[in-house]
Amino acid sequence: MTHPAPPTFTPADAQAPLALVIGSGFGGLAAAIRLAVRGWRVQVLEKLDGPGGRAYVWKQDGFSFDAGPTIITAPFLLDELWATAGRTFSDDVELKLMEPFYRIRFDDGTWFDYTGDPDRMRAEVARFAPEDLPGYERFLVEAHKCYQLGFIELGGIAYNSISDLLWALPNMVRMRGWKSIWKLACEHMRNPKLRVVFSFHPLLIGGNPLAVTGIYSLINSLERQFGVHWAMGGTGAIIRAMVKLLESLGGQIRYNAEVRKIDVQPGPGRPAATGVTLASGERIPAAIVVSNADTMWTYRHLIDAQYRRRWTDAKIERSKHSMSLFVWYFGTNRRWDEVPHHMMVLGPRYEELLRDIFKRHVVPEDFSLYLHRPSASDPSVAPPGCDAFYVLSPVSHLDSGTDWPQVAESYRQRVEQVLERALLPGLSQHIVSSRVTTPQDFQDRLLSYKGAAFGQEPILLQSAWFRPHNRSEDIDRLFIVGAGTHPGAGVPGVLMSAKMLEQVLPDAKAFA
Repeated sequence: MTHPAPPTFTPADAQAPLALVIGSGFGGLAAAIRLAVRGWRVQVLEKLDGPGGRAYVWKQDGFSFDAGPTIITAPFLLDELWATAGRTFSDDVELKLMEPFYRIRFDDGTWFDYTGDPDRMRAEVARFAPEDLPGYERFLVEAHKCYQLGFIELGGIAYNSISDLLWALPNMVRMRGWKSIWKLACEHMRNPKLRVVFSFHPLLIGGNPLAVTGIYSLINSLERQFGVHWAMGGTGAIIRAMVKLLESLGGQIRYNAEVRKIDVQPGPGRPAATGVTLASGERIPAAIVVSNADTMWTYRHLIDAQYRRRWTDAKIERSKHSMSLFVWYFGTNRRWDEVPHHMMVLGPRYEELLRDIFKRHVVPEDFSLYLHRPSASDPSVAPPGCDAFYVLSPVSHLDSGTDWPQVAESYRQRVEQVLERALLPGLSQHIVSSRVTTPQDFQDRLLSYKGAAFGQEPILLQSAWFRPHNRSEDIDRLFIVGAGTHPGAGVPGVLMSAKMLEQVLPDAKAFA
């Protein structure tokens, strides 16, 4: 595929209209790059002291910890983004294919190695339940159908009007979108462990496998076709490369620049965004505003209620929000080379634990974990002879009422004990660097509504046309990218949300 060369544009072009982008996460930086390519004068406003948002990088004690995303599952989206600017992604970032993609360890000590090799996957299924092999094959067919109908045919639609929804409905019926991914796995496989293996993926984007649509089985097909990758130097290496690319196109980033309010001007039709006001009181006028901040936070806290007809306070409160996360980052002065790069460490419960997190909004005594050991693949993230880790526990958002500043250390200790007992003997004696992030941090530091880590929960009636639109339904000249808008959370989703701007936003010359 060939792409036109980017337009000649420099910040000195005073005639170019200004686009303000709130937030420098994957979605915000991708949006800023696409806007700059299309002739906009772009300024990104970032609350933190560095780029990335949820993909911020912590550096301490010689270790480098990716704060958020850890895998790349659709690298062609990054290739495409770079190509719009006439550049090549692989010139700036090296991706390494993971093998296995993940290891899923069950509470009894058994494990399933989830890979991209069809024969190895069949062998793993047969090792647990050979009688489920025919059902597994049927599941793959269903997952590929969802990938084709859901990702390829529907994933690129901005759902800007009801006609987009009506056009998509036949595909939704063909994919049986009303069936949860858990029910889909149970329909095809009887072994309880295999049902977990082939239903857990929505947790990676904030969804409850018991409730989100089976359309998300497309993740299985996406991974099999394009692989699961690690960016050498960490996910932060991609963020740094995006910043460099944006700046080469004339875009600017201001750090420590928290947006307190999106300025709105009423009119004879819909009200329109006219710029932003920072926490410092500084006002910046602009032709358009693109928010990569948490979508629910954007509507609830950055826009006066009088201008919101659809996203009212009551509607936001009634929405179902994703779970949050407890994340412990730690470095050790020894290595555990038998532990793979990506590992799910499951607790004794699955269905009931999910109900505790998503329905009951409690923080139970047991938990399941995602253990990330990037130093297994990339020695640059830890000092010589050391390991860098990140362990994540899905937990309820702040509706649980948990006093996280009070209980964070005791929760961390419980996580440490489980890891020490199951995988990392002697762990407590080898920790030399440590920090935690809690749901309270997601709210206070990252400005996520209720501390939900992935925006709205991606259930069927909060997806596609029912999710906040990429072009605001309430405010003209306001556009939304990131996890909280269509198509949803995860690095592929937020990159695609930035691409949606091309369907709903004219080139800069239309605003000049």
